[in-house]
Amino acid sequence: MANYKNTNKTSQKKTNNNLYSKVNTAKKQTARKPKSKKVVKEAPKSPLKIIPLGGLEEIGKNCTVFEYENEIIVVDCGLAFPDDEMLGIDIVIPDLTYLKNNKEKIKGIFITHGHEDHIGAVPYLLKEIDAPVYSRALTLGLIEGKLDEHGISSAKLVEKKPGDKVKCGKFEVEFIHVNHSIPDAVAFAIKTPVGTILMTGDFKFDSTPINGEMIDIARISELGNSGVLALLSDSTNAERPGITLSEKTVGASFANLFKSAKNDRIIVATFSSNIHRMQQIIDEAIKCGRKVAVSGRSMTNVVEVATRLGYLSIPQGVLIDIKSINSYSPHQLVIITTGSQGEPMSALHRMAQNQHKNVTITPNDTIIISASPIPGNEKTVSNVVNGLMKLGANVIYEKMYDVHVSGHACKEELKIMLAMAKPKFFIPVHGEQKQLAHHKELARQVGLKEKNILLSENGKVIEITKNSIAQKETVHSGRVLVDGYGVGDVGSIVLRDRKHLAEDGIIIPVMTIDSATGEVVSGPDIVSRGFVYVRESEELMNDIKETVYDSIDKLYNNEVYDWVAIKTRIRDDLSRFLYERTRRSPMILPIIMEI
Repeated sequence: MANYKNTNKTSQKKTNNNLYSKVNTAKKQTARKPKSKKVVKEAPKSPLKIIPLGGLEEIGKNCTVFEYENEIIVVDCGLAFPDDEMLGIDIVIPDLTYLKNNKEKIKGIFITHGHEDHIGAVPYLLKEIDAPVYSRALTLGLIEGKLDEHGISSAKLVEKKPGDKVKCGKFEVEFIHVNHSIPDAVAFAIKTPVGTILMTGDFKFDSTPINGEMIDIARISELGNSGVLALLSDSTNAERPGITLSEKTVGASFANLFKSAKNDRIIVATFSSNIHRMQQIIDEAIKCGRKVAVSGRSMTNVVEVATRLGYLSIPQGVLIDIKSINSYSPHQLVIITTGSQGEPMSALHRMAQNQHKNVTITPNDTIIISASPIPGNEKTVSNVVNGLMKLGANVIYEKMYDVHVSGHACKEELKIMLAMAKPKFFIPVHGEQKQLAHHKELARQVGLKEKNILLSENGKVIEITKNSIAQKETVHSGRVLVDGYGVGDVGSIVLRDRKHLAEDGIIIPVMTIDSATGEVVSGPDIVSRGFVYVRESEELMNDIKETVYDSIDKLYNNEVYDWVAIKTRIRDDLSRFLYERTRRSPMILPIIMEI
């Protein structure tokens, strides 16, 4: 050690000469005894594949696959609600064919939070694969209820907390606390051989959250400083300027509204999963000396799970059965109900139609709709509001007061997330095309290069390396329609027929024909449903019969006896006649019996 610290030039020179001498000697020895050296090159790493199976160019059914070589993890598996064109459909789930075909690769399922668009399809996935589900306590409690409904008892549900890390093969998933409109929401930092992927889930920056836990800004910033290869961030509110208000602003509005409705029964409609909102309603009811009743199956289920797990605090004697509300005066009651989106089968919708078996709306009711209409639901919400007002209720809805705030980040918060994460690549997720495009523009504003931002679509395989991002092939994806117990048995053809029936009705000519002579033995009897009322349209019915007779005569004159050809000819001729006569095109279903 003395030689390295000696500042004497002569001594240092001698030392250097000795070092050079040793090096030269070593070179000579190496020259005399050549040894073969193997140059070991680091094997090129495979790209990470990110495959969205849902949640892009749409709202709902979020499901994202992360695949590296022969290992897969899945983040979220949600549902979407049917639109107006999906007649009779209950829910819509992602097409899980890719996961079914690769089920031996799946190491784990990770869920960000307990909203239906993130957990609703989990039972359908677990019917096909056997993999552990990792999430926080409330989310797992809600999933457990769904699994019970589907008769699934063998699923492995693993509770985790913020800061926990789960090793799944070559993946390591870290849980990071975020704010949302439901407790126990998390983001995921997914460490892969290629780099760290940050997936935010649904989030916002709430500086005064109900549960006192703010989004973990420190950990997200730390990850950003360490290096985030790609950020996948919620785009739901990418079109909205500014920041999202704190949930506590709703509590202040409730306090004012409860005071102004001191002699009325108060009914509050909100999302069943918004536990923070429900807690504020309950707290305000207690301050006013009111009892609380809950209406709606999903609301009842969530209250039971949240209370059992300690996420809802309800003192003994405050919560009463909805069947017992008639034992109390209006000023003693608060009813929390489902139906904030005007859903046809919801409790609030039945109240508006005066069809609820326990609640009859009167002028002594103040009804607060604590939600904003989801795009596409404006008309159904309006119909419910009109129905409630017609019954004399005082209805507070939309932006009359601050009775609702979003659980999703607006533009400035999305910029903050981008600035903290400092990703090399960026993929906007969870939104329709317009929202994804707005989020892309926000990323450009904070300095990301155009080539490093990728707008993708469901089913596209995104391949990421340390230095590149690109879209490759497309895997099987899409939507699966669930109608009752039927999963996927209703497709576009069935929907088209349902739409046809709904719009134009059906005509069924029924007749019996002698197969030997071609003579019509009986009929045709005309059955009409959804087209015209038969008893009031005798002339039209007679003309329909004559058209059917003419079609059969022409076929037998031409010696056509094939039943398929006969039905087709009747259908074509009758369709042409009805359109010329009524400008309508009902479905025509000929029934021919042969003797």
